[in-house]
Amino acid sequence: MSVIKMSDLDLAGKRVLIREDLNVPVKDGKVTSDARIRASLPTIKMAADAGAKVMLMSHLGRPTEGEYAEEFSLAPVAADLSAKLGKEVRLVKDYLDGGFDVADGEVVLLENVRFNVGEKKNDEELSKKYAALCDVYVMDAFGTAHRAQASTHGAGAFADTACAGPLLAAELDALGKALNNPARPMVAIVGGSKVSTKLTVLESLSEKVDQLVVGGGIANTFIEAAGYNVGKSLSETDLVPTCNKLNEIMNARGAAIPLASDVVCGKEFSESAAAETKNVSEVADDDMIFDIGPDSAAELAEIIKNAGTVVWNGPVGVFEFDQFGEGTKAISMAIAESSAFSIAGGGDTLAAIDKYNIADKVSYISTGGGAFLEFLEGKELPAVTMLEAAAAKK
Repeated sequence: MSVIKMSDLDLAGKRVLIREDLNVPVKDGKVTSDARIRASLPTIKMAADAGAKVMLMSHLGRPTEGEYAEEFSLAPVAADLSAKLGKEVRLVKDYLDGGFDVADGEVVLLENVRFNVGEKKNDEELSKKYAALCDVYVMDAFGTAHRAQASTHGAGAFADTACAGPLLAAELDALGKALNNPARPMVAIVGGSKVSTKLTVLESLSEKVDQLVVGGGIANTFIEAAGYNVGKSLSETDLVPTCNKLNEIMNARGAAIPLASDVVCGKEFSESAAAETKNVSEVADDDMIFDIGPDSAAELAEIIKNAGTVVWNGPVGVFEFDQFGEGTKAISMAIAESSAFSIAGGGDTLAAIDKYNIADKVSYISTGGGAFLEFLEGKELPAVTMLEAAAAKK
């Protein structure tokens, strides 16, 4: 991937517009989870320390386009950034036509881009207004790289110089290493509620990986495809033929989709539901499968232990409830102890990494959910395509 990197540019005295992903949860005017803000700090500091006039832009939530709503204001993010940087980060509300000054080394935050009409549709006029604000446009928000919007694509297309920020560049390097030239055996863990939502990912990975571990509701559909009763579990019966086809693709390459030999069931989806471990052949009509059992977890841990590359997207059980979290915990610990190059992404995956405190044991944690999935699917990411085109013009 040939893109210009921000780290290679002289930013002194330049107006630098950085698109970050600062879409964080906010409650009562305070940021409640700052992971994305922390991830963006090295880029922001690098630009400010280089003497750039730094303007940050991001979306927050899903406001009605063209309407200001205080609940979606980036003011709490500006306050959080100010505390972390140890200097005031002004929130600039009216910026589309310029008219505001930024000092060398100063950092300001532009109000929620989704308040601007045309943002989601990648409107050309809006994109040109963004581009006019800067000498250098920096795309650093991998989490939104799969969307062709004015702040993630159009602004860079019309900017004098468009480059990848350190966070985005590191993300692309890590994903490229994991998928394009992986150390073998390559293991992918794909969890989630439905096969249908991850079907293209599963199809793409079935052509590449040595072991495709499925979890959650996805695993239930594979269990059903193997002829077992899944009771009242979340499963997609209409996709049983698809699961059989994926098994055939893998088997033809000498690869495999391991099937759980034991499962943990409950009678209801609740925090107080009693957990019962059963052989996969013993699931009753009123059971709901919520996790893999200890034998299956041990088998998967062994697969991970012997892997050269591990790609993880999604838990293998309802880990939010501790009694149904042992499978995901076992996988987390196996990844933490493995010498494999590991890359993890997706909101639930990050929550599991936090819960089991293994962040420093994962080789690379992706900041993007949808973008991470689309990269796994082999799709082109519009923001990356734009950066490649910008580099080709230079």
